[in-house]
Amino acid sequence: MLERYFSLSQNGTSFRTETIAGISSFLATMYIIVVNPAILSQSGMPFGGVLTATILLSFFCSLMMGLYAKNPLLVAPGMGLNAFFTFTVVKGMGVAWQTALGAVFWAGIIFLILSIFNIRTHIVKAIPKPLRYAISSGIGLFITLIGLTNAKFIVSNPVTLVGIGNLKDPILLTFLVGFILTAVLVTKRITGGIVIGIIITTLLAVPIGRWWGDASAVNFGQKILVNWNGLLAAPDFSLIFQLDLMGSLSLSLLPVIFAFTFTDLFDSLSTFVGVAEAADLYDANGDPRNIKQSLLTDAVATAAAGLLGTSPGTAYIESAVGIEQGGRTGLTAVIAGFLFLPFLFLSPLLSVVPSIATAPALVIVGAFMMKPVTKIDWSRMDEAIPCLLALVLIPFSYSITQGIIFGFLSWTILKTVTGQSREVSLTLWLIDIFALASLIWGH
Repeated sequence: MLERYFSLSQNGTSFRTETIAGISSFLATMYIIVVNPAILSQSGMPFGGVLTATILLSFFCSLMMGLYAKNPLLVAPGMGLNAFFTFTVVKGMGVAWQTALGAVFWAGIIFLILSIFNIRTHIVKAIPKPLRYAISSGIGLFITLIGLTNAKFIVSNPVTLVGIGNLKDPILLTFLVGFILTAVLVTKRITGGIVIGIIITTLLAVPIGRWWGDASAVNFGQKILVNWNGLLAAPDFSLIFQLDLMGSLSLSLLPVIFAFTFTDLFDSLSTFVGVAEAADLYDANGDPRNIKQSLLTDAVATAAAGLLGTSPGTAYIESAVGIEQGGRTGLTAVIAGFLFLPFLFLSPLLSVVPSIATAPALVIVGAFMMKPVTKIDWSRMDEAIPCLLALVLIPFSYSITQGIIFGFLSWTILKTVTGQSREVSLTLWLIDIFALASLIWGH
């Protein structure tokens, strides 16, 4: 049955190969189980509730990607999107997390409409590729900054705005050791290296919690150490259907919905294109295989995220790890999806993982996301300046939205005044008008 449904032989693979690939992709991606709740809980959402939502979304949408789109791609809450949710929307704009979840849901609905009616093609063609590269890399810098801040490596400084923290601080020292170990594992291409790094850094942080009593580090109670009941718990479904649908439709939140939609759309497209290139998964027209079904799955993942209680879901580029192991069909995604389920009952154990243990993972994920910056032609100033603005404003303003807006606007202005207005499509002009309106509404 599996052979017929997934066409294993036709794709040059087998059940054993797909199983190994699924396990490999899961190990490369499972850090999101800890990292996503660690980020979103800073918005006031309960850690256990976010963990449950993260696992449910990853399970159901990875299954949909495997069974419907038949692609070997895992789906989970996106890095960068969770940071935007917490630090830009909730903390930066003062939006209640329930309302932010509503914005996630509506972004998913818009994404779904764009995918069904193929409007996404026009949007994709309207956004210059260099800006896409810059935005992706800017989000990588943003995630890196969050990780370094959580580790107290980067701290506020009244004279220079920011500076390096106290190198004698046990938290910072623990982060540095954990980061070096994780970087070595990832550099040596050890499967699950990021997850191993999180575990090692968590164990290294135990003395901080027990000897220095720092609340931001690990402080294992005797119950967790000696009683298995302290490790297991029923899933926390408290965030399901807690979104504020009507409140999220206010004019001031339209830029947020747009940013969620835009970022998720291009994150997905870049993943599909990158994976198709790596595994030669193209259809007869030269497009990534089952691209429409894959984008529909991604759209459903975003809408479902708002309903379940987490940031938007998206296809993960870490799926390439499984593809390197030979995964070629949706069976890879199905197997990986089922591997998320056991962690529904481990929220007490996972909740003791401190922010300094996930900080190395954030920095390294940021490094992964910097790859597109090499594709920008920095010798062309009419393109380099907009890309630079998008690249640096995302981390410097602590807002993905601001980086996107000023990148778009500066691109249009420079292309127009240099006599290259033909390179600015009507769709981009419309997006610019929306960007200007969002600046007015947001301020």
